[in-house]
Amino acid sequence: MDTGRNVEELFGRYSDMVYRIAISYGNNVQMAEDVVQEVFLRFLKKRPDFKSSEHEKAWFIRVTVNCCKSLLSSAWIKRVQPLEDTMQAEILFKDSGSSSLYELVSGLPAKYSTVLYLRYYEEYKVKEIAKILHITPNLVSARIARAKKMIKQELLKERKCFKDETGII
Repeated sequence: MDTGRNVEELFGRYSDMVYRIAISYGNNVQMAEDVVQEVFLRFLKKRPDFKSSEHEKAWFIRVTVNCCKSLLSSAWIKRVQPLEDTMQAEILFKDSGSSSLYELVSGLPAKYSTVLYLRYYEEYKVKEIAKILHITPNLVSARIARAKKMIKQELLKERKCFKDETGII
């Protein structure tokens, strides 16, 4: 098989997913772009042999999470204060409701936004997420529940603010 064509095909298939996971981790466009490059460089260096398309996708998710963790724990990232990026929510959504939900999810700590992304956007089961992230299924479930609770609290806060502003209480 033509290696160049294979890489282009995989990039087309997984680059958006890798980018979205990286955005959910660091909420930073430049970091997400760096992670996409790093993930595909690692693919080119390792040339892993995948057993199935599920194994292939899981490999890309795992490597993305590892790259995000490495970048976020690096001394460079810890010392640099990023400028406010107006393009943070550059990800395309079908409607404004999805965009506002994305903003809520992206405001969560990475460990919560990642499990939500994998569960509801990539539609992985809890056991599959646990295997990909190398954590227990109970921890995945707990993080999903905690993330939902945090989003619910934020929505209730916004609703209360809206009621207070309109004078409807």
